[in-house]
Amino acid sequence: LEKMTDLVAVWEVALSDGVHKIEFEHGTTSGKRVVYVDGKEEIRKEWMFKLVGKETFTVGAAKTKATINIDAVSGFAYEYTLEINGKSLKKYMENRAKTTNTWVLSLGGTDYRVVLEKDTMDVWCNGQKMETAGEFVEDGTETHFSVGDHSCYIKAVSSGKRKEGIIHTLIVDDREIPEAVE
Repeated sequence: LEKMTDLVAVWEVALSDGVHKIEFEHGTTSGKRVVYVDGKEEIRKEWMFKLVGKETFTVGAAKTKATINIDAVSGFAYEYTLEINGKSLKKYMENRAKTTNTWVLSLGGTDYRVVLEKDTMDVWCNGQKMETAGEFVEDGTETHFSVGDHSCYIKAVSSGKRKEGIIHTLIVDDREIPEAVE
């Protein structure tokens, strides 16, 4: 395995199916560009005469669009920015915090990361989209699924405040799991 001597940027991107690591190599003498997603080579270009530009690829199970922008700052200095679905990484993650809930828990010595996509009510666990069953209950809804032999559900109840909207709570084996901050 050749050493990544031209590694210029590393990003971690939290998506519904997990946290993905994006690495970028830019050889400013050879013009080489290499993009790795989770250690797997996605793009390799040798001998690019144009040192600035962009590389576009996909990340994760949902094939989320990602673009690395290469801009000259001054002389031989370059700046690398990552965009996810056309937004800067920071903006994307801020928006994602509004559209998803994430919980991290340990069951029987195994770590799980559960993500609820609020717009679709899709539930992901450790990279897999879960089979769910929704049901209406007295004060809201419950979205049921299983993790191993553990029964889980996400309860959605109105906060009663328009600004807060709906509150989602993960219950595993009748225990409430606190939300994770990513």
